[in-house]
Amino acid sequence: MDIKENDESRVITPTELQPHDSVSARTGTLWTAVTHIITGVIGAGVLSLAWATAKLGWIAGPAALIAFAGVTLLSAFLLSDCYRFPDPDNGPLRLNSYSQAVKLYLGKKNEIVCGVVVYISLFGCGIAYTIVTATCIRAIMKSNCYHREGHNATCSFGDNNNYFMLLFGLTQIFMSQIPNFHNMLWLSLVAAIMSFTYSFIGMGLALGKIIEKRKIEGSVRGSPAENRGAKVWLAFQALGNIAFSYPFSIILLEIQDTLRSPPAEKETMKKASTVAVFIQTFFFFCCGCFGYAAFGDLTPGNLLTGSGFYEPFWLVDFANACIVLHLVGGYQVYSQPIFAAVERWLTMKYPQNKFIASFYGFKLPLLRGGTLRLNPMRMCLRTMYVLITTGVAVMFPYFNEVLGVLGAIGFWPLAVYFPVEMCILQKKIPSWTRPWLLLRGFSFVCLLVCLLSLVGSIYGLVGAKFG
Repeated sequence: MDIKENDESRVITPTELQPHDSVSARTGTLWTAVTHIITGVIGAGVLSLAWATAKLGWIAGPAALIAFAGVTLLSAFLLSDCYRFPDPDNGPLRLNSYSQAVKLYLGKKNEIVCGVVVYISLFGCGIAYTIVTATCIRAIMKSNCYHREGHNATCSFGDNNNYFMLLFGLTQIFMSQIPNFHNMLWLSLVAAIMSFTYSFIGMGLALGKIIEKRKIEGSVRGSPAENRGAKVWLAFQALGNIAFSYPFSIILLEIQDTLRSPPAEKETMKKASTVAVFIQTFFFFCCGCFGYAAFGDLTPGNLLTGSGFYEPFWLVDFANACIVLHLVGGYQVYSQPIFAAVERWLTMKYPQNKFIASFYGFKLPLLRGGTLRLNPMRMCLRTMYVLITTGVAVMFPYFNEVLGVLGAIGFWPLAVYFPVEMCILQKKIPSWTRPWLLLRGFSFVCLLVCLLSLVGSIYGLVGAKFG
């Protein structure tokens, strides 16, 4: 659906905006929405929360988790009101995507900026997932070595994960030839199950470590650094890691579009967001705080790939195998929107080009419909994309630093700025009134935190690379 940009000389009427609704029946409920949100946010980012808590300490760490939860919930409330246009209660137009809402409320230029931020975040997730997968494969090998040789054995296997990254990249070259993710529904289901499995295992292992030691590690000030300046940048980098784990703004309107009414979709979505954020925060608290309590200043950057867990070795291996399986599918979840956007643009730009328009069919098992249609342009484009993400991961194989950069880049514009601006326009809040000042002040504070997190994460990334 193409929605024309709003401008000062012309007002778009609701009648003009009435779309062809492709959804014949919306049957979603409060609990289906909660399920979608939880499935969407529990991922590899949860593994860094213990490290982030360790850098911030026992007061600032939990406080940061609560603060980001509050910001995420407020963002969800603001976006929920934007689902119907122009009136949040009775508007005839349903906005079923984040970019569509930004385009309608804020115009084409803001939609372009939003798209750039989204695609940078999606591209970055591909890089992060490549790094994590390689680390997990090496962790499995180390776990087996410690079990055979003893906990004091060297079992280093080198610090180079390049071979494992290349192996993951090779796998993704083949996986990326699937036309779209709907053709591999089973892979999405497996990825969701795996994410919950390894997260619960990580929590359980950390809790078991605390019980075994009968002591809670950590301190109010967090783990020490070389100097005060380094400590500050590590703290802001930790905030970036937390920011990476929380928001679900980008998928909220898609989830809301599945809800039945009455009651009003926005009311159900607000309740679902409250329940989901509460569950999410509790879950993140357990992962972050249990991990820090178990290891203290020695908390690893990735809870399941450090050297803290030795036994039962099979459970550690299973958790890391679950991460690998999850990220094989997760990489596709974050890459397919980029593939679709670029391929759609090329097809529209060069509709008669045989390199772009030709398709060849191959029959494969486990594929819905049984036939895989390959296209020369798709093969080259997607292979090049995988090679680029793998190459960047090889150059910067630093999990926490990369997650910090991604979290800092995406959190403020997607979870704060655009929802705030759309809310101000929709509710016609006059400038310099109390609600206007509160919303703009809230946005400015979040911008400041994200900028500092970005600088701290880039500082850490550069230091890790050249230090």
